[in-house]
Amino acid sequence: MKRWSLGPMALAVALCITSTPAFAQAGRGGRGGQRPPPPEVIRPADQRVPAPYSYDMVRPIAMADNVWMSELTILEMRDLVRRYGYTTALVLNGTMEANGPYLTTGKHNHVLKVTGEAIARTLGNTLVAPIMMLDQGDPTATDTPGRLVVSAATLEAVLKDMATSLKAQGFTEIFFLGDSGSNQAMLEGVATDLSTEWAGGGVLVAHIRDYYNYADVLRYQNEVLGMVELNKDLDGYHDDYYISSLIMNDSPDHVRLPQRQAVNLDHINSLPLYLDEGLEIGRKIAQFRADVTVAAIQRVRGTGYPAPSRE
Repeated sequence: MKRWSLGPMALAVALCITSTPAFAQAGRGGRGGQRPPPPEVIRPADQRVPAPYSYDMVRPIAMADNVWMSELTILEMRDLVRRYGYTTALVLNGTMEANGPYLTTGKHNHVLKVTGEAIARTLGNTLVAPIMMLDQGDPTATDTPGRLVVSAATLEAVLKDMATSLKAQGFTEIFFLGDSGSNQAMLEGVATDLSTEWAGGGVLVAHIRDYYNYADVLRYQNEVLGMVELNKDLDGYHDDYYISSLIMNDSPDHVRLPQRQAVNLDHINSLPLYLDEGLEIGRKIAQFRADVTVAAIQRVRGTGYPAPSRE
């Protein structure tokens, strides 16, 4: 057997060990840990000097027209909640799943991006938390690429923590909405648990089951909008016209419209997908779902808000 000398290896290890502090110091700014002086910058005379940041500072720019918490600055969130009374929060739960050859795995999340905004603006004084994009399931059994899940216990814990964080920030109404049939019972359970835990604390928390109203959406599409989809399973995909038209309002790329147009597959269940028409139909369907959801929320609030007209 060939014998290797440990001399060179030991020397190399010693060099690495003894040189580490020097390299670390160099990485922190040079010899002896001294940082180089900051570069001298001459601010143009016409530039305003920005105020130093603090959470109590006056917001230096105009408020953005946005209802998504992750797209607002911390000062915009502060003012919306504390000054303007945006104390209602939507917590949205979607999925990542197989949806056929055209739709992305995040189908329900794209739908929630469109409907969540419509609901928040229709309800008023409402902000939308980041979409919880994963459904519950057995992670060891999801061998379909793109089908991502977390355990039921994990998902419930995350949703409860999100709601608790919102409560701590001053939100007084928290409504859970799910865009898949698979997460309705779980969301109901989470809302029930929190309602019990927070009883008497002045925070209304509820699962709005009426949001998941796809049977009504199909009737609205067929009977009111005149886009008649007689067999929504004609193509055999987990896809239909109302889903595609909603998603197109997030992005036509999410239904792969340009690629489908190139090979004459820009249709679903015999209905053609035209860009402008699809966007308009999707906007109307989003508003229909928003009206139904807002009516349900108002009933939960106890105001006796009437059901929206479908005409």
